[in-house]
Amino acid sequence: MADEAALKKPIEDGQHFTYADYKNWNPDETGCCELIYGVPYAMAGANTRHQTMLGELFRQFANFLAGKPCRVLPAPYDVRLLYEEDESDDTVVQPDIIVVCDKAKLGKEGCRGAPDFVVEILSPSNTAAEMQRKFKLYRQAGVREYWVLDPESGTLLTHLFEEGRILSRFYGAGETAPVETIPGLEIVLEPVFAE
Repeated sequence: MADEAALKKPIEDGQHFTYADYKNWNPDETGCCELIYGVPYAMAGANTRHQTMLGELFRQFANFLAGKPCRVLPAPYDVRLLYEEDESDDTVVQPDIIVVCDKAKLGKEGCRGAPDFVVEILSPSNTAAEMQRKFKLYRQAGVREYWVLDPESGTLLTHLFEEGRILSRFYGAGETAPVETIPGLEIVLEPVFAE
């Protein structure tokens, strides 16, 4: 267990942290919600539109996956992308939705390794640099499919990472988007983007 005084100490620039550190933090005190390559990042709270979109998207995934081997999990949920059993891994993210088809990756504390599928819903606080960092991170970690929904523009950008290639596609709010890594699942976007 981490020293109580250390938990209250503000995080200093230049420090490198691991999951062993992260699991003992109190986000209200540190302001940290994600850890990427040892660097802590704060995340703003979600607004009503974000949560409404998350709920509808989760509903469609959960309905399709009921009784099937893959599991859909919504945020907040720790995803230890570069999992190490000794807790020396230094990357923990909180995607809005993940799908995991390998039950061995579902630990009591969260996901141990890369999910098959990741969804991020943009918030006003997201920066282009942050999204580029996440794109590279998910690809390198072994995520097979990554979606980014933009509530402001009413668009979905999908990325399929396969065999060294990236297949990307845009969808509008009135379209239906197939989930390439889950055959037969198509997400109806109109209710997702409905206000």
